Amino acid sequence: MVHTLKQVQILPMSLDEAWRFFSNPANLNAITPQDLSFRIISELPEKVYAGLIIIYKINLFGTINQGWVTEITESHEPHYFVDEQRFGPYAFWHHKHFMKAVPNGVEVTDLVHYKLPMGWLGDVLGHWWVKRKLDEIFSYRRKKMQELFSGATSNYYNSVS
Repeated sequence: MVHTLKQVQILPMSLDEAWRFFSNPANLNAITPQDLSFRIISELPEKVYAGLIIIYKINLFGTINQGWVTEITESHEPHYFVDEQRFGPYAFWHHKHFMKAVPNGVEVTDLVHYKLPMGWLGDVLGHWWVKRKLDEIFSYRRKKMQELFSGATSNYYNSVS
């Protein structure tokens, strides 16, 4: 089963400022919870481009280091880019990052479609944990963005299975 997570947030900045922040892969460290021990292994450019491969290490379950490889499959400055997992903890991972100018800044939308490994068994045994963990990660990101860009609001947040 493919699951969906969606988060929308208004940030008090211009579209160009939002693009500069979100399209710089190094900024992912600043908005990822420390308990994941998230580390980018590959060399990074200043902004994403279609075809970019990014290699990470992430800590799962508090003790297991998992490799994760994503590819930026689309990049349309300054409106959106897409990362897709090539190797890692999911059977399928497709993450769209949208940015749109709105009256009080920029609306940033994360739309993630994911599928757990091990088919129905993965859904039965792991979906409750993965959904909770993803909600925690994106909640952390939302709060971190509010800290980094004072005045940021979360006008809408929804996680759908």
